[in-house]
Amino acid sequence: MDDLQLALILAAISPAIGGVLIRGEKGTAKSTAVRALTEILPSVDVVPGCRFSCDPGRPDPGCPDGPHADGSEAGDRVVRGTRLVELPVGATEDRVLGSLHLEKALAQGVTAYEPGLLAAAHRGLLYVDEVNLLHDHLVDVLLDAAAMGRATVERDGVSVTHPARFVLVGTMNPEEGELRPQLLDRFGLTVDVVASRDPAVRVEVMRARLAYEADPQAFVARYDGPQRELAERIVKARDLLSEVILTDAALRQIAEICAAFDVDGMRADLVTARTAVAHAAWSGRTVVEVDDVRAAAKLALPHRRRRNPFDAPGLDEQQLEEAINNSTPPTDPDDPDDPDGSGGPGSGGGADGGEPGPDGRTADSTSAGSETGSETGGDTGSETAPGEMGRGAARRTPDGGEVGAAGEQDSGPAQEVVGSSAPYQARLLSVHQAGMGVAGRRSRAITEVGRVVGDRARVGREAGRPHLLATLRSAAPHQHARGRTGPGLAVRATDVRLAVREGREGNLVLFCVDASGSMGTKKRMGEVKTAIVSLLLDAYQRRDTVGLVTFAGPAATIALPPTGSVETAVRRLESLPTGGRTPLAEGLLQAAEVLRIAAIRDPRRRPLLVLVTDGRATYGDNAFARAREAAGWLAQHGIATVVVDCEPRRGLRLGLAAELAADLGAEYLDLGDVAAGNLVRAVTERKAA
Repeated sequence: MDDLQLALILAAISPAIGGVLIRGEKGTAKSTAVRALTEILPSVDVVPGCRFSCDPGRPDPGCPDGPHADGSEAGDRVVRGTRLVELPVGATEDRVLGSLHLEKALAQGVTAYEPGLLAAAHRGLLYVDEVNLLHDHLVDVLLDAAAMGRATVERDGVSVTHPARFVLVGTMNPEEGELRPQLLDRFGLTVDVVASRDPAVRVEVMRARLAYEADPQAFVARYDGPQRELAERIVKARDLLSEVILTDAALRQIAEICAAFDVDGMRADLVTARTAVAHAAWSGRTVVEVDDVRAAAKLALPHRRRRNPFDAPGLDEQQLEEAINNSTPPTDPDDPDDPDGSGGPGSGGGADGGEPGPDGRTADSTSAGSETGSETGGDTGSETAPGEMGRGAARRTPDGGEVGAAGEQDSGPAQEVVGSSAPYQARLLSVHQAGMGVAGRRSRAITEVGRVVGDRARVGREAGRPHLLATLRSAAPHQHARGRTGPGLAVRATDVRLAVREGREGNLVLFCVDASGSMGTKKRMGEVKTAIVSLLLDAYQRRDTVGLVTFAGPAATIALPPTGSVETAVRRLESLPTGGRTPLAEGLLQAAEVLRIAAIRDPRRRPLLVLVTDGRATYGDNAFARAREAAGWLAQHGIATVVVDCEPRRGLRLGLAAELAADLGAEYLDLGDVAAGNLVRAVTERKAA
């Protein structure tokens, strides 16, 4: 919690840091801390009547509500508290950016702009709870506005640019899935929050909460003094910020630390420098010291050193100390041992933190052209392989255990763990019919963004992008009845047609994996796990929810209920042991039950079942017949399915997985065809034959 409070305070002192991402399990007061921040931030002066909260002392020359007076008179300003604007997960792009004022456009023929949440958040806080569940295009809009300090709207005949400088704060539960690396990198600081395991601390939390519920006013009054002191300290730190000196030695130390952690691009260096300056101001110092650099690195680097999307973020503090000890320490600008005087008082400071470079300019003065941190999320070929798990010692039962051949006996409790190899680019698996689900990147769907494929009637005062041509066609036949005889059209609200757009949706990808002894050798199971990890990586990039059902021995197991945390699925898969008989029917029925419950909880997310098996069924009476019956049930309920056949290509092939795919009405793939490149080669070879 100390790190969380420090990160929020530093972001409030220097908004140029770029906001804060707070990761933590549920019930750790993430939202409470963010909402409490507004209580200690100073009030702001705004131009009366300005929808964009312009500063009377420095009004924005491009404000759509301008031009404004210089604000020298007392009546030219209004004092209000700092706003906290919350952006709900289900917000539309129109609500975030603003849009055409439809009623004024239709009734008065005026192209009027209605501001969105970005305008309301200017000079305040923009809070996104569960930011990892926000649609990708909205996250792009938010982070671009946070980086540029302006929002630009070019749509529906509206062309508006307005100031949008705010402290962006996002909270998320990692169990619901991670942010993509390229978006994660755009947050300045990140903090991982966990609940204390100390009983004494937990008791104090309960006492405080109960005391607040019993008498909120008395509870707030008890902390009023410390709260005021904290607010005054933030104001002083803001005033001191421009006087803080960041010496060349400190800049070099920051660069060496970032290089030691192998971060991509220059954004990490810039954010660390700005955070170190803010920390020095918060500590009442005018020169950045080693403690400031250390505190800045702990907050700015943990989420930037991830090389594998399935690795949990974090910072090895021992490695940080080694990097600090091996780097050039910052020196006192008045120190006689600083021969070149690079950190001397004469070097001055920039307007936002004063990071002087060798040419005399501050680092902030050149940051606009230098901040080109690379986006790391798209190149799956560069991903490192998940670590291979240890292999347990396999043993046979007295009657000869199951080692992969058809018809062999159960191997009993002996099971073996085989790790995967480096993932590859998997081919796209999708639900063929267009849906209307959650926006994502997998299957075709009717969404709020994408290409226009038609139009529909507007329901009540429903918001959305109007289809101009369809609206005019709807109004044209009624012109005579409306008494329109001259040029132009009389358009009413009932004539408005909204555009129907086709984009992509995210799906629930449920993996049903055969983990029995019939999967055969270590090599083949390693290939299976590598294929599934590659498909999981694809699901991670396409914003899917994933689940994992495994079947081996006498029953099927839900290894992972449907979740947005693909990382958890990979960990469960890597530790999955193999061995025993093949309860194929039980696996299909268990998958059907998981999908039934998931449809109740999230009906908009369409399922895609990926069955990974060689088709053998060896557990129970009439094992394969029961499996085909379960497959028929799934087909009757319209479950989109892909069967990945793991039977070896060489030797005698029984073709059971292909029969099962026919019963399921499923797309059939050989294990080798999961890789996109292998599929292209296979199709080419078939055509040549």
